[in-house]
Amino acid sequence: MKIAIYPGSFDPITSGHLNIIQRAATIFDRLIVCVMVNSGKQPMFDQDERVEMIRRVTQDIPNVEVDASTELLAEYAKRNGSCVIIKGLRAGSDFENEFQMALINHKINPALDTMFLTAEHQYMYLSSSTVKELGCYDVDLSDFLPEQIIPDFKKRISTIRQGGNRT
Repeated sequence: MKIAIYPGSFDPITSGHLNIIQRAATIFDRLIVCVMVNSGKQPMFDQDERVEMIRRVTQDIPNVEVDASTELLAEYAKRNGSCVIIKGLRAGSDFENEFQMALINHKINPALDTMFLTAEHQYMYLSSSTVKELGCYDVDLSDFLPEQIIPDFKKRISTIRQGGNRT
């Protein structure tokens, strides 16, 4: 059984992320979407909320599992029997950073490879950071976020505007 892991902060999961998930799920027997910690980011949603939102938008894809981890990705992959990490690429600038991480992950876990899937053209510009910025201006988010999580996102933006906590 070929198991792949699609790691990310997914804060929130975007339509671009979902597109990568759908495509990767057709390639592998089992795809684990793993919410990872990014110490350089202040999340809008806590880890459990992100896991729940991803489960909601992937519930119709039978070979997709959703998990969360705070351990090194290479170690997480080894523990879960995965030989492949999936990374989505939007632009050349993404490649440089992701290529470096792929080399590090392979050094830590020599059985681990990274597969890069390029974003489809309609998602080339899309990132969670961009969506958060657009959300502050009441932009129609239907082209950016899966419809199942738009109400959650709008509610969180409203709470932030009112001076509430992000999580």
